[in-house]
Order: sequence, then C-alpha cells, then structure tokens
Amino acid sequence: MDTRAEVATRRPIVATVPGGAADLAQRLLAELAPGDPTAVLLFGAPAHLDPPLLAALASGLGAGCRVMGCSSAGEFACSGYRNDTVVAVGFPAAHFRADAVWLRNLRALPALDWMDALRELTTRFAPDPTRTCFGLLLIDGLSEQEEMVVATVDATLPQLLVLGGSAGDGLRFGCTRLILDGESHEESALFCLFETDFAIEEIIFDHFSPSATRMVVTSARPDERLILGINDEPAAEEYARLIGVPVADLGPLSFARHPLLVRIGGRHHVRAIREVTQDGALRLMSAIEPGAMLTLGHAEDLTHGFESRLSRLGDRSVLILAFDCILRRLALEQAGMEDIIARLFRRYNIAGFNTYGEQHGGVHVNQTFVGLAFLDGDATDAA
Repeated sequence: MDTRAEVATRRPIVATVPGGAADLAQRLLAELAPGDPTAVLLFGAPAHLDPPLLAALASGLGAGCRVMGCSSAGEFACSGYRNDTVVAVGFPAAHFRADAVWLRNLRALPALDWMDALRELTTRFAPDPTRTCFGLLLIDGLSEQEEMVVATVDATLPQLLVLGGSAGDGLRFGCTRLILDGESHEESALFCLFETDFAIEEIIFDHFSPSATRMVVTSARPDERLILGINDEPAAEEYARLIGVPVADLGPLSFARHPLLVRIGGRHHVRAIREVTQDGALRLMSAIEPGAMLTLGHAEDLTHGFESRLSRLGDRSVLILAFDCILRRLALEQAGMEDIIARLFRRYNIAGFNTYGEQHGGVHVNQTFVGLAFLDGDATDAA
C-alpha cells in the first residue's frame, strides 16, 4: 500500500478562486500547474468560463492537458457550498489518463451519432486492464434530454461506471455552458473517459423516503417536462393542496422540501420540480409521462445518513468528486446546516458543483448527491 506521503504527491489538486478575480487564470495556474495535470475539470457560473480564461489555462498547462467542465448552480471545494467562484480539479498525469468527446445537438436526438463517437473514443483510449476506468458525463441542464443521453451512454458502454451532473445557471435557468479545450457548444453534452491507479468507490445519497401520499399524473407534456394535471385537478393547485401551502407560496424551497418520487428498478427516485408555469402547470427537471404514479417524498435527516455513509470511507478519501442537486443545497441551507456540510466536505475532501440533475447507474435523477471517491487503499463495497 502507498504511504500517505506518496498519496499526497499524486492526489488530485482542488483549487477555488473568486469568479470575479482579475487574476483568475494566474491563480488557478499557480495551484494546478505544479501537479502536471492530464485533465482539469472547471465548474463556475457561465460568465466566468469565458474564452480568455480557457485560452490562458490552455497556454499555461500545455497541449497534453484536457481542460473541460461546465457551468453550475453553485460550487463547493472541500470547504462547503460556494457561489460566484470557479472550482478546478486537476488530475495528475502520473496517475490519471483522460480523453473526452462532444455529444452534440441534443434536441435532435442523434443517438446513433453519439454511439459512434463513444465507441471511437473507447477504441482510441484503449483502457489499461490493470487500472480502473470510469466515465464522467456533463450535460446541458436546460436541454431536457438528459434521459436520452444517459440511456445512450449506458447502452453503448454498459460495463463502465459512469456518473455526472447537469450543467446549471444558478436559479436563473437562463443559459448553461459546457467547455472542452476552448470550445463551447449549446445543447450538448461531454463524455469524459478516465483511467487511474486509485481505487474508486461510488457514493450515492438522497434524504427522502416515500410518504403515504400518492397521486397520478392525469395530464402531461413529456417533451416539455410539464405536468398539467394531478388527480384530474390543475397540477400546481393539487400539489399545493397535498403539501399544505397556498399556490402563491410555491417555489424552490417548497419544491426542495416536498419532492415527487417515482419508483424505478425497485427504488424511488426524485423527480424535482423546477417551477410553476403561468398557466398552473409544474415544470420538472426530469421527464414525466401521463399515467405516472407519484409519491410525495418525506424528508429524513438531511445530514445524519449522509455522514454515516461517508464514515465508512474512514481516512481513505483523497477526493470525492461530486454532483449535488441545487434543491438539496437549498434544503440544507434553509435548515441551517451549512456548517455541518462544510465540516463533512473538509473531512472527506469533497469538491464539485451544484446541478440541475444527476446521473448514475444509467438513470437521470434529482435531489441526489452523486459522488466518486478516490481512495488511499482498497475500496469497500458501496451501499
């Protein structure tokens, strides 16, 4: 087993800089370049991931480093939730290898083109069977096509562990940005293939259990992720009645506290609500079909189960690269648990971004913490 000193010299580097800093690129380079990264992941507000920053990083890190990432609904870098920062994670070339490919034109759904691109990437990458391989998937969170992208990746690379998140734009829902080596494309996704000599472990957590309150979607527009009717009543009115608040009070906090759950593959997944439309429909962050049976989620302890899951890692967590839903963050902040979360993020070296949705196990979910732990020593089985 490697000594702690050896692990420290090869661990991924996490840097965070205020997004408005005049010397943003220089400060990121000062922290990242000494680690000789083969890849750097960037997360920040759309305005901060601009061409000058990307050009400066490309010049400073050299052609052998892939610079990729996406805009966020918030960030975190081993010290709790942040806003208006740029978080960068550098993966040392001595212990990681990485490559990436665009999956373009999401709304046109060219699934066969995506499959060809993924197969070509895998062939070009030629994974080393003695090392661990995994995939990261970053998707335009306003494209409303995450389900199709995730399903295509899972069908093409069924044996590969793939996790990811949907790019965001705070609570504005205005625009998102994905970047790869200086390029940025709308309505796109990035698939990143990694290889490492670290042991890895998947960390999945949500804090909801199904309540006794059930409902049926009686009218919906799946292509627009809209629920028009619940129990043959206007969707927003019926949802507000079921959670016991006036329609006028519906918003991100009530959505975070009272999610809709759908049962898939023997377990419940969150179908988060994004907004109430002007005509009283509910716009979701995931697809929904007419006739779907939904259960109202009941919030459990926001941090106890999370801390218990993380504690199983002991002192082995070198980094947990994480994708954490913005609505989960809102619920934690509303409950006044920022200090607890900051302590856990420091203790287990958790860095990543707040998302409009998360991907794992071949499905797109909401209000879930999805992480990949890089471990000093052998990984244990995930929960």
